[in-house]
Amino acid sequence: MVATPVKTQAKRRFYPTRIDMAANVRSQVCEVLNQTLAATLDLKTQTKQAHWNVKGMDFFQLHELFDELAGELEGYVDMVAERVTALGGTAMGTARIAASESILPEYPFDAIDGAEHVTALAERFAAYGKHVREAIATTDDLGDADTADLYTEISRTIDMRLWFLEAHLVKKSELD
Repeated sequence: MVATPVKTQAKRRFYPTRIDMAANVRSQVCEVLNQTLAATLDLKTQTKQAHWNVKGMDFFQLHELFDELAGELEGYVDMVAERVTALGGTAMGTARIAASESILPEYPFDAIDGAEHVTALAERFAAYGKHVREAIATTDDLGDADTADLYTEISRTIDMRLWFLEAHLVKKSELD
């Protein structure tokens, strides 16, 4: 007999709820949410990687910005995980699961100066934003307006933060 991995067992486990949503819909929504949970945890830790390791003339402002971004992402980690559990699912939020399930590429450990870190984070925030917008459509199509709204809230902030990151990368020659 082959044992079912703990991760798979937990994904299948659903708890009773009086939410008026079919169990199969809740299950599909929780799959999307758990994918987001993994990506959000990953993006948060990658943002902290930049926060801890940025060097150069823009150190202080970027160190502070990256910490602020990571703090916002921590809030989204909690929102997403709690939505999974509100729907009767199991939030899959360990570091190991995040590492194995994230849609994001690994952070470039050779990044040193501010521009390298900002570029790396901009690429990851863009990929995460795309995932979130796809999740808005998916959860809306499944009939879960509340989860789609949660994703819309996240999307607005992620797009704004991507703008903040990209603004650091504009060269004066591009403005003329």
